[in-house]
Amino acid sequence: MYNVIVLDEGGTRLDADLTWLDDPETFRVNQVPAHSDHRGYATVAEADQQHSSLVQSLDGPWQFAFAKDPMHRPRDFYQPDTDRSTFHDIEVPGHIELAGYGQIHYINTAYPWEGKHYRRPAYAMGAEKRERGMFSTDPENTVGAYVKHFELNQTLVNHRIAIEFDGVEQAMFVWLNGQFVGYAEDSFSRSEFDLTPYIHPGDNLLAVEVFKHSTAAFLEDQDMFRFSGIFRSVRLVAKPALHVEDLTIRATVDGTLKHGHLQVETTLSALHHVTGHMRLQLLNAENESIWSQDQALARTVTVQTTVAAPRLWSHQDPYLYRLQIELFDDHDQLVEVVPYVVGFRRLVLQNRVMILNGQRLIINGVNRHEWDAHRGRAVTLADMHSDMQVFHKYHINAVRTCHYPDQVAWYTLCDRNGIYMMAENNLETHGTWQKMGVVEPSYNVPGSLPQWQAAVLDRARSNYQMFKNHPAILFWSLGNESYAGDDIAAMDRYYHDADPTRLTHYEGVCRNRAYEDRISDMESMMYDPPAAIAAYLENDPQKPFINCEYMHDMGNSLGGMASYDALIDRYPMYQGGFIWDFIDQALWCQDEVTGNQVLRYGGDFDDRHSDYEFSGDGLLFADRTPKPALQEVSYYYGRRD
Repeated sequence: MYNVIVLDEGGTRLDADLTWLDDPETFRVNQVPAHSDHRGYATVAEADQQHSSLVQSLDGPWQFAFAKDPMHRPRDFYQPDTDRSTFHDIEVPGHIELAGYGQIHYINTAYPWEGKHYRRPAYAMGAEKRERGMFSTDPENTVGAYVKHFELNQTLVNHRIAIEFDGVEQAMFVWLNGQFVGYAEDSFSRSEFDLTPYIHPGDNLLAVEVFKHSTAAFLEDQDMFRFSGIFRSVRLVAKPALHVEDLTIRATVDGTLKHGHLQVETTLSALHHVTGHMRLQLLNAENESIWSQDQALARTVTVQTTVAAPRLWSHQDPYLYRLQIELFDDHDQLVEVVPYVVGFRRLVLQNRVMILNGQRLIINGVNRHEWDAHRGRAVTLADMHSDMQVFHKYHINAVRTCHYPDQVAWYTLCDRNGIYMMAENNLETHGTWQKMGVVEPSYNVPGSLPQWQAAVLDRARSNYQMFKNHPAILFWSLGNESYAGDDIAAMDRYYHDADPTRLTHYEGVCRNRAYEDRISDMESMMYDPPAAIAAYLENDPQKPFINCEYMHDMGNSLGGMASYDALIDRYPMYQGGFIWDFIDQALWCQDEVTGNQVLRYGGDFDDRHSDYEFSGDGLLFADRTPKPALQEVSYYYGRRD
């Protein structure tokens, strides 16, 4: 146990405790509540250029030490006077394993410890079975100790300061200047902490301890390489004296498609008191103002307006308006500018068919893991632009963010390019309900276990709050291959309560039909043959049908796509699907014999047990070279684009 003390919001003294790794009910400590992904700027010119002086990147080289397990990790490394002469440099963002530490490991449905350690999720075998020490004393739970020195940029001085971690796999403790700041799990959601009480002028010492496994590992059993580390960007963010903490935009259109309705709700924070005024403005794509309003400030401000004959956002015409919010203090000085794109659209279930802007919705989709053959899941903006070009060239109009939230920039690109999004939660518990190919959910999580419900609801809340303003998102997906139970039903209820403008998706309810009236607005299946889909659609179906995964492009595959395409003309409630999947997961390596650079898949890294070349089932090779199968996709998707 660490001996550093921190106060929670209620003033209770907390010790930063290594046993949090074993406890599914402890998954966020001292984090800022999840909120929208808007960015604040100091001036209108900064907002126009999309470069904020209120942001300081911490990407780049960090000091680093690796430990094979929690027992051998460097102690007190976060203290300013600790000797760190044995630390080396590591690049952030990046994976620990790709920096030469630990074991590269690809696995699909099973957990990486199976066959080595007997392990059951905490509470899954009974309320008294807390499974203490499962990860906090695990001899294979590798640990990365990260350290970064920084001085605040002058533009951040005298502001409140937060730190944003866009992605850390899998559990992390954070310190600043020797003081414990907080704890986070959920590898693919942003974790934000308030650094204001701990920061000081001059040099500051940021320390992060990353554990490869925690109880979150049971919730993150996705079909992918298992990495660890700070694999997405880290930044400091200054919050001015008046600051938009959260922004909720609802841009809807009535049934006639002629009358738009815009509702904007802001939650503000202030260094002292919320005084001053707010100016809101809606501009069209030609930068012409079509509405503006001044509003006195309060902690929560809600404004509404109507927009006559709005141009509707769709794949064919991804038209975006821009909302601009300006905060002024009581001396009429501009304090903060927040811009955000706005897309008006109408998504409804009508006669059990999904209708977008008055037209039946057809999904020509793919599942897309974030992947780069050099950097793994630490993808770059260039990778994303390349993927978007492929989408356009081959008539792909939709993407499922399998099986976790992606980097923020991808959602923005989908807004601008008219790509329909199924925004998936960071959840997959495949190995807890399917063993050796058999459905066997005796210790499934989250299931209906009350001790796991808060953790998965938190993941749903993070997904919704972060991305709720993106017009590209049509569906909230509860996760992937996690069976069904009360906890997933609670997630579905949360999404519906929070957001009546979108539909929910979840495939796993097909494993437990007792929940089909409480989970998912659509019937969603994986790899159902066309005849089985037709049988469903001819038997008084209650929900429209989506193939959340189909075709499975592995090896010389993707034949028979015509049979799925034919269903679109025969059945209005058949609305397409998402091919599995977009890109191979493979890594560039130097061949030991020839010296040539080669792509290596699962099992090529002495990783056992492994699912081997099953990591290679994309429409693109891992170097983003298109496979021949994309010609088939282009032909059939092009007919519906």
